[in-house]
Amino acid sequence: MSSASPKIAPKRPVIRQLDEAAINRIAAGEVVERPASAVKELVENALDAGARRIDVAYADGGKTLIRVTDDGCGMAPGDLPLALSRHATSKIDGSDLLDIHTFGFRGEALPSLGAVGSLTITSRAEGHEAARLRVDGGRMGEVTPAALGKGTIVELRGLFQATPARLKFLRSDRAEARAIGDVVRRLAMAEPGVGFTLSDVSGGGEGRVLFRAEPESGEMFDALSGRLARILGREFAENALRIDASRAGFRLTGFAALPTYSRGAAVAQYLFVNGRPVRDKQLTGALRAAYFDFLSRDRHPAAALFLSCDPHLVDVNVHPAKAEVRFREPGVVRGLIISALRHALAEAGHRASTTVAAGVLGAMRPEARPGTPVNPRPGQQALTTAYQMQRPAHPATPGFAETALPSARFEPAPDPGEAAEPTGERLPLGAARAQIHENYIIAQTETGMVIVDQHAAHERLVYERLKRQMAENGVAAQALLIPEIVELSADDATRLLAIADDLARLGLGIEPFGPGAIAVRETPAILGPVNASALLADILDELTDQGESLSLAARIEAVLSRMACHGSVRAGRRMTAEEMNALLREMEATPHSGQCNHGRPTYVELKLADIERLFGRT
Repeated sequence: MSSASPKIAPKRPVIRQLDEAAINRIAAGEVVERPASAVKELVENALDAGARRIDVAYADGGKTLIRVTDDGCGMAPGDLPLALSRHATSKIDGSDLLDIHTFGFRGEALPSLGAVGSLTITSRAEGHEAARLRVDGGRMGEVTPAALGKGTIVELRGLFQATPARLKFLRSDRAEARAIGDVVRRLAMAEPGVGFTLSDVSGGGEGRVLFRAEPESGEMFDALSGRLARILGREFAENALRIDASRAGFRLTGFAALPTYSRGAAVAQYLFVNGRPVRDKQLTGALRAAYFDFLSRDRHPAAALFLSCDPHLVDVNVHPAKAEVRFREPGVVRGLIISALRHALAEAGHRASTTVAAGVLGAMRPEARPGTPVNPRPGQQALTTAYQMQRPAHPATPGFAETALPSARFEPAPDPGEAAEPTGERLPLGAARAQIHENYIIAQTETGMVIVDQHAAHERLVYERLKRQMAENGVAAQALLIPEIVELSADDATRLLAIADDLARLGLGIEPFGPGAIAVRETPAILGPVNASALLADILDELTDQGESLSLAARIEAVLSRMACHGSVRAGRRMTAEEMNALLREMEATPHSGQCNHGRPTYVELKLADIERLFGRT
């Protein structure tokens, strides 16, 4: 005997109209998930008001206080009650919900904040007196006079005090503070011409400034580069490639880092659509695909990319938080990102990250013992005496370059009268001077020296050669004597057949075989025996997660990489001067030769000034 369902009431339920306060508290759960969400909404309102300087202060991770001060256009006293009404906004007129040129447009942020906390707005518009309005748990007070020179101050105290259950789901003060900092920094990237200040005022008083970014000036890319250097660090700016490409009404600008400047997690990926920070799977998937051939799976690219287009080509009204977008032509967007980034990486040629050399210099720099006095630079008389003492006693003794050691071979110094070698030194990777430990080439440049990992460098060169051959001739397909039938759901079979042409270009031939089944007739010959069912399952998983699949391409690239590894110059092989210089010249002419197939650097460049600094000669 089954028991009655607890969800079935004994009487017919009564339909009720929720009051305004309950409606606002429910809606606030979508707009304001945590203190960082409140900061995001308030700062976006300040930017929409034309502010040139925005100050953000919080206490206890934003749980007890959030205050945003701006110098924007402000509001008149009569506008304050309307601004705190749901779906009241000055940013759209409601006639075209796609023609959106501002951060906010839904008119939900301020009433939602007033519904879950104590909100006070003080504002002054040009030609009006300053006024203040307070909302406490959804109950609106009276508009009162206030003292303010310009702009708006929004102060939120006791977030979620009207819904205490929500407080239990907040994280620690430190975690919430980190989230607030991330929001402010993302918006600061979006608006380089606006000054930002972020302060922690926990405990009262002026607090401490955690982040400050002065307004940047100059041309768009110069301003953006300066702001990114301030937020992401000078190293990112030094190792980032400028991106500027257009296609079918979309324009992609920004900066993307070299593959050798990668991160262990996807924490340095910042994507913007029409100036709005977004977290979109399609965009991050395209970024990952662009670096797919240059980074191992445990490394992630760093980039700050700005996609701009006509507002009618993108829907930003997918979610109240406006963190997700939907494009009318997603294929065009994906193709633009991948092609623009790969073109920039190819133009970078053999360039590698400057952080590689910095790491080497840091490892080589001797550490001074505590209490060790720093010797002043000796005078000229002391230097002359020291040089005389260091003069060799037996000039006939073989020099360093003529010494025969089993792990080092040195090329003779060039004749000053010859023009060929100095020309080689003026080339980016210089002229080969030595090979040490039968694996590392030492080259001399005009401004320093280069150390090349011969195996890693040649492996990349062979890999690029194999990829060019595959692009020209295609991927050879191996026809199966007996086609393999893979049973799938009808939806999965349809999704695979939709990309059948793309798979065919990679050597995987599939055909429909009745409802919910796929016949695999060809597989890439380079892969050898293939478990077709497992391969299709991997492709489907990536299609579900990323909207596109790189599984098959990854397997083919992995085989090419292994072939390149086995076909390249091995560590331990002695190379002649001609071979070493030929390797250097081919590296200079080959894109992506600055990193091996796994994203590691193939060479390290040390400037002469840095080397002299190591020895205290500066």
